[in-house]
Amino acid sequence: MNLPFYIARRYLFSKKSHNAINIISMISVCGIMVATIALVCTLSVYNGFNGLISSLFSSFDPELKITPRTGKVFIPSSPEIQKVINLPQVQYASEVLQENALVRYKDRQEVATIKGVDDTFQHLTHIDSILIDGEFLLKDEVANYGVLGIGLASTLGINAGFVSPLEIYAPKRDENVNLSNPATSFNLEYVHIAGVFSVNQPSYDMGYMLVPISLTRELFHYDQEVTSIEIKLHSHTDLSATKKEIQSILGKEFEVKDRFEQQEASYKMMQIEKWMTFLILSFILTIALFNVVGSLSMLMIEKKEDVYTLQTMGADDSLIRKIFLFEGWMISGFGALIGIIIGIVLCLLQQELGLIKLGQTAGAFIIDAYPVKLAMGDLLIVFLTVSIIGFLAALYPVQYLGRKFLKNTK
Repeated sequence: MNLPFYIARRYLFSKKSHNAINIISMISVCGIMVATIALVCTLSVYNGFNGLISSLFSSFDPELKITPRTGKVFIPSSPEIQKVINLPQVQYASEVLQENALVRYKDRQEVATIKGVDDTFQHLTHIDSILIDGEFLLKDEVANYGVLGIGLASTLGINAGFVSPLEIYAPKRDENVNLSNPATSFNLEYVHIAGVFSVNQPSYDMGYMLVPISLTRELFHYDQEVTSIEIKLHSHTDLSATKKEIQSILGKEFEVKDRFEQQEASYKMMQIEKWMTFLILSFILTIALFNVVGSLSMLMIEKKEDVYTLQTMGADDSLIRKIFLFEGWMISGFGALIGIIIGIVLCLLQQELGLIKLGQTAGAFIIDAYPVKLAMGDLLIVFLTVSIIGFLAALYPVQYLGRKFLKNTK
C-alpha cells in the first residue's frame, strides 16, 4: 500500500488529541457534502425542465426542418429536395407554407401566424396529444378547417364547432395598395374551426393556426412554393448522421435544423441559466473548502512529533507533504462521494414521489412537482469540480505553510 496514503487515512479516521480538529474536519466534510448535494440536485432539476420543454416542443416541431438560407420560399419539386424526401431514413415529409395574416371573428381580430400544412402533418408531430377540443381536420368536401392555439382562440372568443367561420385577411403581395379603397388590396378566405390545441408555449398557443396549404397558397398568391419541408424519420434512425447527409445533398442553399436548433434561443437560455447556477454553487463550494485549509494547518501542528519521527526514520520532505496532501484530498473526496450519493437518492425520490411541489394547488402548472433528470455527465463534472477545487485548497497549506513547518521539525 502507498505509505503516504496509508498514514493520511489513519490520520483522517483516528481521534485527535484536540477535539477541535475533529470538529473542523467534520465541518469540512459536511460543507463539501452539502455543496455537492446542491450541485447534483440543481443540475438535475435544470435537466428535468430542459426535458419537459423538449417534450412540449416535440408535440409541434418536426424532427428535421428544411428552410432556404436566403429568401422566404422555394420550389419543393427540385431534384435535390425530391432526393431527400425519397431517402430510406425519411418516413414522412410535409410541405409547409407559413405567413402572418389578420384573423377576425365577429368584432374581434388578431394578427396570427397562418401555417399551411397537408394531411401528412399529423404523422410528423404529436398533434393529437395536444388537442384539447375538437379534432385535427383540414378540409372536407364542403369547407376548409383550421386548428388554432388556445390563446388565439380565447382572444377571438371562438371554439371548435362554432357555426360561423373565421375570416382571414392577407394583403395582396403582387399588387399595389389601392389608397382609394384599401379593402380591395386584401385577400379574404374563410375557415371553420375544427380543433384547439395547447402546447403550453406562448409562442405557439397565442399566435398559430393550422390550415390547409392549398388555402394558404390561394390567400397569399403562391403556386407551388413552400417556406419549409418538415421531416419525420423512421424510429432508431441516427438523427445526427441523417441531418448531415441531407445537408450534403441540399448544399449551402438550404438549412437543415433539428428540434434544438428550431428552438435555439429557448434551449440556450436554459443552458446559460444552468451553468451560471453551477458557477455560483461552485463559488460557495470554494468557500466551504477553506475549512480544509484550517483543518490541515491544525493537523500539521498536532502531528509535529510524528513528522519528526518519520524524518529520523529517513522520510524526506516530499513524503511528508504527500501525507497531508492526501489528507486534504480525502476530506474533499469523502465529502464529494457522500454528497453525490445523497444527491442521487434525493433526485430519485423526487422523480418517483414528487416530494417538492411547484404549487399548493394541483393542476395549477403543467406538472405538479419539480422535474428531475439525472445525467452521468453532470455527476462526473460535479465530482471533478469538487476534486480540483479540493486539490487546490489542500495544496496551499501543504506547499506554503508546510515549508515553514518542516523547517521547524528539523
